[in-house]
Amino acid sequence: MQKVYIKDDFIKLGQALKLAGLVESGLDAKYAIQEGEVLLNGVVETQRGKKCVSGDEISFEGNSFVIVGNSK
Repeated sequence: MQKVYIKDDFIKLGQALKLAGLVESGLDAKYAIQEGEVLLNGVVETQRGKKCVSGDEISFEGNSFVIVGNSK
């Protein structure tokens, strides 16, 4: 499974999709999330500002990745 590394304690869902390269823009992320096409830990998430933390798994269009946070 792909890993997406973040520097902070969390990343917003829309930003995570962009960072993983699954969408080209924030607008694409917004529509995908609002349409219920994105799963966060196996559950449909419709809030693009939802905070994702280390260990969260995100799925979109058959692609999945896990957030890996900053180990302080």
